[in-house]
Formats: sequence, C-alpha cells, structure tokens
Amino acid sequence: MLQVGVIGCGYWGPNLIRNFQLLNRSNVMRVADLDMRRLKHMKALYPTIDTCTNYMDIINDPDIDIVAVATPVKTHHRFALEALTAGKHVFVEKPLAASVAECEDLIEIARQNQRKLMVGHTFLFTAAVRKMKEIIDSGELGEIYYINSQRLNLGLFQQDINVIWDLAPHDISIILHLLGQEPLSVSAIGSSHINPSIEDVAVLTLKFSESLLAFIQTSWLDPDKIRRMTVVGSKKMMVYDDVQPTEKIRIYDKSVEKPEHYDTFAEFQYSYKYGDIIIPKITGDEPLRTELRHFVDCIENDEQPLCDGNSGLRVVKILEASQQSLAEGSSHISLR
Repeated sequence: MLQVGVIGCGYWGPNLIRNFQLLNRSNVMRVADLDMRRLKHMKALYPTIDTCTNYMDIINDPDIDIVAVATPVKTHHRFALEALTAGKHVFVEKPLAASVAECEDLIEIARQNQRKLMVGHTFLFTAAVRKMKEIIDSGELGEIYYINSQRLNLGLFQQDINVIWDLAPHDISIILHLLGQEPLSVSAIGSSHINPSIEDVAVLTLKFSESLLAFIQTSWLDPDKIRRMTVVGSKKMMVYDDVQPTEKIRIYDKSVEKPEHYDTFAEFQYSYKYGDIIIPKITGDEPLRTELRHFVDCIENDEQPLCDGNSGLRVVKILEASQQSLAEGSSHISLR
C-alpha cells in the first residue's frame, strides 16, 4: 500500500484525495493546506487522514511514498522539488511548473533521485481522447489538415495566471498526444477585460508544418460552457464534444476532393462528399482514477508515466512561448 500526502485541498485537491483513497493500492495518509476550514472539511469526509498547515510535515514524513501537489502554479516547482529531493514520487497538477527552466530542473532532480514525476494531463486518460487517438492512428480520417479546439466558460477567474495557462494546457496536451509531434512555432492573441493585468480571452495558433495547424480558443467570459475539438482530415472529419454526457465523438464522412487532371479553369471543379455520421461507443472509468492508477502502476513496475516530466515540459514550452507572443503583439515564436 503506497502512502500518499496531498498538498493543497482547495479546488482540485479533494478529487485527488478521493481517487487515491478509492484505489486499492494507495492510501492518503496526510493532507496540507493553509485554510483550516478546508482541512476540517477533509477531516469530516475522511476521519483517518491527518491534516496539517505546514506542508513540510508531508515532505519530511519517511512513511509517505507519493506527494501530490494541487496548489497555485507558482508553487509547483518548490513543492515538487522538495518532495523529489526527499525521495518521494511526485504527481503535480497541470501545468507542471511556471517556466521551462523550472520544468527542466524537476526532470533532472527526478532522474538523479530515481523517482517518478508525473503531471496531471487528465484528458489523456479519458476514453474519448483514447478513442480519438485510435481513429487518427488508423488513418480513417486521412491526412490531418487542422485541429480547432474551443475551451470556453464563464469563470473561474484566476488571480495568478491568465486564461492560457489555466485552460490551454488541456488542449495542448490532447493535440500533442493525438498528432504525436511538436509544433514548429506558436502565436497568441488575447485581451483583458475584467483584470487589466490578466488576459481572460485568448487564441493560440500552433504551426506543425506548412499545411498542418491547430487553433485553441480559450475564454473565461463565455455564457456557455464549451469543450469542443474538431479534427479535419482529407477523408473524414471528427468532432469531440466533452460537454455531452453521451455521444462525445462523431465521425463525419465528409470531405472535399479536387480533380487530379484538368486542362482549363472550366474543368476545375471540386467534389464534395457527404456521407454517414458515425457515433462510436465509448465506455470507461473516471479519468482521474485511471490516471492515478497508471501512476501507481508506473511506480510499482518501474515504468515511465504517459504524462511524465518531459510531457509537462513540452506543454509549458508552448505556454511560455505563447506568453512571449502575447507580449510581442501576436508574433510567431519558434519552438525549435
């Protein structure tokens, strides 16, 4: 039974606590938070769990094997670094850290101490995203032309990071996973409406090649909660709508074909294909539980996590370049 300590039990920490407790190979031993009200609430839900306001009580406990970090982004590096240095395996909520340099530091410390480092890119463990990956890899969609992703809602407004750092990591991690490659460059445009120093609306453009692009639209100021990703291929198109309780994926047998040979402009005519709509059956456990089970498996079997430190680094590299693009007026920032 792996013993777990959770730092932070505000918004996401309770979900980590619940799912670690539900696994039959892990036990949450102690949780830390500065808010006594949150600690009392956790104690009421889980009477056997110890609570503390000093996170070092978790770091210094020799009986704790795993430290899970669910705190503001600016603290991720410090907490994860101290836990890795103390010989703990570390799970960090997305994004892994606040800069590329911090991510590289954590990866190196994890390597030196031979500990597992994993970042919470939870969507990679959803049945829908796994199905999308399977469909793309099979070639059913043909050559991928572009991906368009929307992650919009009203709030939750963050005080320490902008909407890109808050929402875009989900879509970036999904897109990198689906395509199996990293972009050549990124550009970003955004604006601030509520807090003048923090962008609450932004759009990212990831360029993978001359013909392959991905667009990510993020907003804390939309009246509807939208979680939609469209993948357009040369043969078929696919839409993933995570808000839908069922039928999250639809495959559209639609495409556009141009004539292979023509002598005059009059002979040049596009051919449009309108076929069936296919809705694959998707079943699966709660993604977070699947994710944490995978982390425990990797610790027990000495395997590399799907969302390891390098995975977190790739996402933060794009986030950092997007921030630079915003500062420079939506310029294209090279990622190579």
